[in-house]
Amino acid sequence: MTETSISHLITHLLEQTNAFADGKDAPEANIDEILATVPTVAVLNPWNNKRIYELPQLSVAQVVDSIDYAREYQPVWGAFAASSRAAFALALHDALVKHEKQLLDLLQLETGKSRQHAFEEFAGSVGSLRYYGKTASHTLRRQRTKSGVPILTRSYVDYSAVGVVGVITPWNYPLALAIFDVIPALLAGNAVVQKVDNQTALTGLFTRALAIEAGLPEDAWTIVAGDGADIGNAITDNVDYVAFTGSTATGRIVAARAAARLIGCSLELGGKNPMIILPGADVHRAAEIALAAAMGNTGQLCVSIERVYVPNSSIDAFLKVVAKAANARTVGRTNDFGVDIGTLTGTAQLQRVTSMVDDAISKGARLVAGGQPLPEVGPNAYAPTVLTDIPADAKLDRGEVFGPVLQVYAYESVQEAIDLANDTDYGLNASVVGPESEAIAVGLKLRAGSVNINEGYRASFASMASPMGGMKSSGQGRRNGPGGLLRFTEARTVATAGGPIKLPTRAKAYNRMAPLLRILNAVLRRF
Repeated sequence: MTETSISHLITHLLEQTNAFADGKDAPEANIDEILATVPTVAVLNPWNNKRIYELPQLSVAQVVDSIDYAREYQPVWGAFAASSRAAFALALHDALVKHEKQLLDLLQLETGKSRQHAFEEFAGSVGSLRYYGKTASHTLRRQRTKSGVPILTRSYVDYSAVGVVGVITPWNYPLALAIFDVIPALLAGNAVVQKVDNQTALTGLFTRALAIEAGLPEDAWTIVAGDGADIGNAITDNVDYVAFTGSTATGRIVAARAAARLIGCSLELGGKNPMIILPGADVHRAAEIALAAAMGNTGQLCVSIERVYVPNSSIDAFLKVVAKAANARTVGRTNDFGVDIGTLTGTAQLQRVTSMVDDAISKGARLVAGGQPLPEVGPNAYAPTVLTDIPADAKLDRGEVFGPVLQVYAYESVQEAIDLANDTDYGLNASVVGPESEAIAVGLKLRAGSVNINEGYRASFASMASPMGGMKSSGQGRRNGPGGLLRFTEARTVATAGGPIKLPTRAKAYNRMAPLLRILNAVLRRF
């Protein structure tokens, strides 16, 4: 992305939040002059830790002003027919397809992910737009429901927008997570204020620019950037609903602040996701599935597999195969599908992964593959890593590592594997590898919001018609599917009474009505 296009996007960030200093008008002001008057942070390229550009940091007051303005505008957007809003989603779908290369380039620039993992994110994004573009009108239409007193009454359910939705997205999937949350909130008739992560602001701003080209009114979707805690709290404390994706620790804060205001929230949080390999499963195929699930997006994925449970009878063979396969994974930077894994997104991520792996090894874990940074590849690159014999007191045993690390454990019985897989505070995603019918039976016993059979996460991740979310400390609420749209609405029941027979209004009228209702109860019980 050129300096000119970056400046253009930054100008739009400042324009939409009235963040210009000294009343300067954006088209006439030089962006460098403006940036000299506002707080900024340096956004670094994960592949070399060099500055890409300076990102303006908005104040709490500016964010609150943006939310107030969005609330004023929301009735305008909400008055659009649901079919028109759905048509916008399909137009944005086509815009993303048209700009696939630019989006993949941008995702790689900001996150350091490989081309294949950037493409996976892109594919999920257009899949979501296609799904909601084709189904939103039907899902949002007024629906007739069974009345309590047939003939005498009729009832309907109507869905209305909640108002202003706050969407807080992390850096690891800046395109997909915006599409998964921002777009259904817009299609439900809400105005949206999205807080992007500083590291991936350009992806959010570019996606919004494409949305405006696709027909979205500019005032319907506002993007803000700034300090995570301050701006995140400002959003939660002022919007009518908040959708948050991030750590469990921060999610608890969002939930508490939302509860204090009695507003709704959906939270997609952390995971320590297990995979069970059943007896008799092909170890070569199982190893490939496990590594693909652990190394997706360099492991920086909430639904990636971190723990694998293997039968005692197969553990040695599995470790031998998975070690060879891990060592064969290529790590590097290309703009094609030439390497398997990209880099970690920043120094903090490298330190997190390195410290957790080193801690486990120092406490007795056995290193099977990898286990070290790759400075010759990039300052934040880390080798695909496999460990076993992880002690219970290692941070890695239960903590989410969020990196290219696979932990392998042995089990004696399938029930033991199920118990071990469920022995976690998290419950986001799980996987079972083996004969399909048996694997499904095992999967239904796992406490996770999604369970993949003979796949790590992509089978469920790609199903936009299916709900996605976590159990236990992995979150609340669901994205995707009809519920992923209706969470951004208020359900209103509209019931009418009329016809030749009227509902009673005085006690004596029940002398005639009660016998009829008793007969009606008996009839309804039969059908």
